[in-house]
Amino acid sequence: MNIAVIYGGKSGEHEVSLRSASSIIRNIPARAHRVIAIAIDKNGAWFLQEDAETERIRNDQAAVLAIVANPARRVSVIPGGGQSGAFECAGEKIAVDVAFPVLHGTYGEDGTIQGLFEMAEVPYVGGGVMASALAMDKEKTKLIWQAAGLPIVPFVAIKIADWQNDLLKEEMIARAERDLRWPLFVKPACAGSSVGAAKAANREELEKRVGEAFLWDDKIIVEPFIPAREIECSVTGNEAPVAYTPGEIIPSHEFYDYDAKYLDPEGAALKIPADIDEQTTKRVRQTAIQAYRALDLSGLSRVDFFIDRRNASLYLNEINTIPGFTSISMFPKMCEASGLPYADLVMKLLSLARARFDSRRNLRTNRG
Repeated sequence: MNIAVIYGGKSGEHEVSLRSASSIIRNIPARAHRVIAIAIDKNGAWFLQEDAETERIRNDQAAVLAIVANPARRVSVIPGGGQSGAFECAGEKIAVDVAFPVLHGTYGEDGTIQGLFEMAEVPYVGGGVMASALAMDKEKTKLIWQAAGLPIVPFVAIKIADWQNDLLKEEMIARAERDLRWPLFVKPACAGSSVGAAKAANREELEKRVGEAFLWDDKIIVEPFIPAREIECSVTGNEAPVAYTPGEIIPSHEFYDYDAKYLDPEGAALKIPADIDEQTTKRVRQTAIQAYRALDLSGLSRVDFFIDRRNASLYLNEINTIPGFTSISMFPKMCEASGLPYADLVMKLLSLARARFDSRRNLRTNRG
């Protein structure tokens, strides 16, 4: 296959994407498939990378993809172009059998690039437009899970326009104090990797943390801070999703923030399988599949849970439709613990992408 690995992106998780895409490229068999590396810079421009870049990554296990923003190699995506004509560079078509968007967060997991691929008529790895958009929005995800009877952490959603209205602001703070409990946890509704997330112990801290979160999104979520164990579960599949061996994040920081995830080499220990009993393991895996199906997801996701240390209650935290994909990331490691090696996982996701595309092509789009 001709596989377009698309990385970088206009997102706070740009650097994480470079590392994830590097690992994926190393695990696509070079003799059987051609990798087309397409980089998106921080301004959102797309550039075709030289084949030498993929060879550099394959030959150096420690190397990380770069982005060469050569104006002569700008990439265009053409609606209706299909697998032989949707991608174009310098007036030449680039054949792409399947696209693998390794784009974490905004413009990668939120339905935008998925919509572009749908219009271009190109198979792509991951959830569809609606599912991706819903999963990216923590408020909408919680509302759907709540309606499906799944366990969620109580929350208050705040939009920036309401926060800027003094009367509404006071009402929302009062509601958070009444319905939740101190300390509170604040995070952007549509951001990942814990960017903009922080704890608040009182009103003064809450106002400060809310202001910081609004730098990343125009809607935020406020929840009670739960002293919890953080459990994760990988899911793959289209119509018949499969959940894998759960793992546990054991942060050395107060919570699993951005620094603990990516900057501090001692920020967290990853334990796979998680140290939970058989009954809890079964419930985590079943709930992960229910959460995945409730959002109509396909391809892959990592479902994140809390287990309250005080009473062992299990809560869904959030879901990531393009989770971290480095060689040490939890998503591939949990799959590997269930007997699915990294390289086989990559090929499985590409196969799922093509199967979903072929299935949807059988649907009618007109009455003729």
